[in-house]
Amino acid sequence: MPMAGLEEHGWREWRVAGALIEQGGLLLLVANRRRGGELEWTPPGGVIDPGETSTEALAREVREETGLIVESWTSSVYEVSVEFPDRCTRLGVEVFMAQSWHGSMLFEDPDGIVEEGRFADPDESSALLVSAPVWVREPVGAWIGGAVEPGARFEYLATGTRPGEMTVERR
Repeated sequence: MPMAGLEEHGWREWRVAGALIEQGGLLLLVANRRRGGELEWTPPGGVIDPGETSTEALAREVREETGLIVESWTSSVYEVSVEFPDRCTRLGVEVFMAQSWHGSMLFEDPDGIVEEGRFADPDESSALLVSAPVWVREPVGAWIGGAVEPGARFEYLATGTRPGEMTVERR
C-alpha cells in the first residue's frame, strides 16, 4: 500500500527524519530512554510535524536533542520503510547527512527521551547500535561500512504488537 492514502484505509503513517552527523570520522549517536525503561542508541532524529520539510524537522530535532545547530544537509542519503500490519501503521524515514554544523552538546530534550550522546568510532557505533531496532541498526551499519548507494531504500515488515516480541524481516 503506498504511503499516500494510508489513513483512509485505517492506517497511521509516521514520517520521521534521521541525521548522520560526523566529526573526524566519528558518528554522533544519542541514548534514547524508551517507555519500557530500556536505553536505545540511535542517530538523532524524530517525527516530522505537519507543515515541516524533512530537513526543517531534522534541524529542529537535532537542536532539541543535542543542542547542535545544523546549517545545511545533503540530499537524502537513504530511506527506510517499516510496515507494522498488526498496528495498522507504516513508518517512513528519510536520512540526511549534516554538511555544516556547530555548537556544543547539551542534553535537554523537551520530550525527555534523549539522555546523552557521543561521537563514536565505527566499532563503538556498531556495539551501541545493537540496542536499536533492526530497521535502524542495519541501514546505519551499512552506511558506516560504506555499503549504501545513493538513494538506497531499506524495507521491513514488523509483525506483532509488543516491541520486544516483534518479528522483523527485511523485504
